Amino acid sequence: MTTPKTSDSTDSSRTDQRAKARAFAIDAARSLTDNQCTDTLVLDLKARSPVADFLVITSGTSDRQMKSAADDVVEIAPNTGHELVRQSADNRHTWIVSDFGDVVVHVFEPDTRAFYDLELLWGDAAKVAWKRD
Repeated sequence: MTTPKTSDSTDSSRTDQRAKARAFAIDAARSLTDNQCTDTLVLDLKARSPVADFLVITSGTSDRQMKSAADDVVEIAPNTGHELVRQSADNRHTWIVSDFGDVVVHVFEPDTRAFYDLELLWGDAAKVAWKRD
């Protein structure tokens, strides 16, 4: 049995979508850092996750600062054609996850981040360079 080929327009559309997702993930990382979050990381999950293309992980200092930083990412999302699908926080507000479809942003309190250790879980994913020169 042969596998049908995808059209060039479908491949091009998917490439454009991934480029927009990458740009948004980088913008999100920069926004989070501008909001005093630390240890910000962008991971490329291509071919590793059926859920998202990019994962942004960062640490915040307090529930108020984390919420503000996460809300700022929601505000910049439309600039790259993204919108918030869902946002959730744990009961103690030590972890806020924002789902934008092909980009997922995690804002952690440092101890909670260490406990869940998403960097280890996605350790085989490529890191995306996002810092300004």
